[in-house]
Amino acid sequence: MMLSKHLHRLREDRRGTVSVIMGFLIIPLVGALGIGFEVSNWYMLGRGMQNAADAAALAAATNGGPNYDVEAKAVAAQYGFVDGANNTTVTASNTATCPGGGNTCYGVTISGAVPLLVSQVVGYQGDTTLNGAAAKQLNSVAIAKAMVQPQQLCMVALASSGASQAIRTNGSPVANMHGCNVMSNTAAVCNGSNLGAGLGLAHGTSKGCGAKSVSGVDPVTDPYYDRRTNIPLLSDSPCAANSPPYPQETRHGNTYSVAASNQLSGTLTLSEGNNFKCGDQMLTADTVIDTDGKNAVLVIENGQLDLNGHSLTTKDGSAVTLVFSGADTPGTNYTHAPTDNTNGSGGRLDINAPTTGLWSGVAIYQDPSLTRGLDVAAAGNSPTWNISGLIYMPHASVTLNGAVDKAAHGQSCVVMVADNFTISGTAGILQTDIGNCGGAGLTMPTATVAARSQLVQ
Repeated sequence: MMLSKHLHRLREDRRGTVSVIMGFLIIPLVGALGIGFEVSNWYMLGRGMQNAADAAALAAATNGGPNYDVEAKAVAAQYGFVDGANNTTVTASNTATCPGGGNTCYGVTISGAVPLLVSQVVGYQGDTTLNGAAAKQLNSVAIAKAMVQPQQLCMVALASSGASQAIRTNGSPVANMHGCNVMSNTAAVCNGSNLGAGLGLAHGTSKGCGAKSVSGVDPVTDPYYDRRTNIPLLSDSPCAANSPPYPQETRHGNTYSVAASNQLSGTLTLSEGNNFKCGDQMLTADTVIDTDGKNAVLVIENGQLDLNGHSLTTKDGSAVTLVFSGADTPGTNYTHAPTDNTNGSGGRLDINAPTTGLWSGVAIYQDPSLTRGLDVAAAGNSPTWNISGLIYMPHASVTLNGAVDKAAHGQSCVVMVADNFTISGTAGILQTDIGNCGGAGLTMPTATVAARSQLVQ
């Protein structure tokens, strides 16, 4: 009776049932938890790999040089993924396929293997081996594209002569370019002044030029070479028939003179289009250019402009382009410089460029076919340059010793293009504001500079 009673109570008692069930389930539960932790570890490692690959690809694209792969691996190492260590491989390429086409992107792949732990309990055997044991392969790939950004320039040294330092400053010259930039197609070395430029760019080494010096920039192609097609052919010029040999300055002791027909003074009235002067031109008094609001071009063939201590200015409401052209044949000794000052110091060239037409934005233009008699010394000091617009002297060596400022009646925009520049002493390039060059009718030259790279995959 008692036994039957106890058996009945045991049958009705459900305490401990869960313990029995848990006894059966504990093994798969522990296995599931183990697998969950292992898979989570794979995910965390993969996420870390991807972050490292992203950073390494961006670094490689930003570097863009022959050692891009070294920088990529160094960045990956900062994230704990060292090439060749801990079963890790880091590879970098500068010929990765870009999503938009082409193979100019930078790719970084980080791969590694981790041993299997409890995942084998459920039959997973991995997809690789590590030290002879089953393992899980982890891979992360990132692709970045090197981005570039055009930078507007106020000074371009083309260095077609091969000048090793096409921009050079000495002493303590002052420049205020309001965020504008300078560019040398060779090296740029600025001693004592950074020219007040935002960027000092150079295809070679840039040292001390600009608030930030950038070396290794792609050379700038002559941006205004095509304007030469606006220059009248010599055969179509009245000078060709009436002036040879072209009148040149002659020396008398310590002074120079020129034929009366080539002396300028008072008001120089120019019509729209091309106005020709043949041979050297010399000011004998202050001279004002009056174009009556029209776009005028003063073409000086086989000659220079000697201010002779006087001022050549554009009248308020007038604008002009000075074009220096002529023959560049052996045996000729013509000078094609815009501001020679043979009879002494002083003088002022104060002109503003037209804002429309074929010569829009161009104040001074030396024919790029000319290769001799082009250099300018002591500009800004003897004489002063007050110019709004482009000064284009592609084969000239230009030495600036004084102030280069805007024209009295022009915009605050001075852009200079020459073979090479030397800026010395108290030279100053003032009032150059790139925001005003559009109003001056000038499309500024640009250099392509590497910008922040972008991940594309």
